[in-house]
Amino acid sequence: MAKKDPKDLPVEEKLKNLYQLQATLSAIDEKRALRGELPLEVRDLEDEIAGLNTRIEKIRFEIDDFKRAIVQKKGEIEDAKASLERYNKQLDMVANNREYDTLTKEIEFQTLEVELCNKKIKEAQLRVEERQNDLAQNEAILDDRQSALEEKRAELEEIMQETREEEDSLKEKAGDIETKIEPALLRSFKRIRKGARNGLGIVYVQRDACGGCFNKIPPQRQLDIKMHKKIIVCEYCGRILIDPELAGVKIETAEEKPKRRSTRKKKEETAED
Repeated sequence: MAKKDPKDLPVEEKLKNLYQLQATLSAIDEKRALRGELPLEVRDLEDEIAGLNTRIEKIRFEIDDFKRAIVQKKGEIEDAKASLERYNKQLDMVANNREYDTLTKEIEFQTLEVELCNKKIKEAQLRVEERQNDLAQNEAILDDRQSALEEKRAELEEIMQETREEEDSLKEKAGDIETKIEPALLRSFKRIRKGARNGLGIVYVQRDACGGCFNKIPPQRQLDIKMHKKIIVCEYCGRILIDPELAGVKIETAEEKPKRRSTRKKKEETAED
């Protein structure tokens, strides 16, 4: 027997298929909700670890830069000391006051150069020490975050493993139901569902109101919904509306609700006794 074209199905059947699809997709959403905030927490930790790695790399570069500067200044000190030794030897062989004054100034300059280089070396060494402390702190934080990430990933994988088989089964069921719904209607349903906060694209009427946004539905429109002659959407939230009876949902009527005596009436009866 040839499969019936979804477009040729009566509106009643189309609504039933849509509601069945919604129930299946909601069950999938519930399975995913079991993961809670874990996926976000894993993503946040991954981002934080990436930031820490960048920071650590920058600190290490700065440490290397300061160490290169120290080596350079030590080289400059050696050069200045060599110059000082040469000028001091020349000082013993000066022929006039002019040569003496020139050599004296050079000796003074090189002496100041040595002092300045030593000062720069001490400053660089302090910076190296500070950055090494920062490096140690950031590496400790990185180790902590990596441990937390491993735990969160393991926890997430465990939850996903528990629900994967059931979720795959529900996905397969949803796929089968989708083949029974005409493409245009299915696209509209998915668009509505995507825009809905609770993921509901089709809802049944509850207490004369939309089961999605809870706005009141006019009596005539409720009658149209019960007739199943056409697809009707809520004029407020845009969700597709279905009669609860067609959805297979039993709504408690006023007659079925147990009558409760008011507390005030009980008190009056007690007072009379």
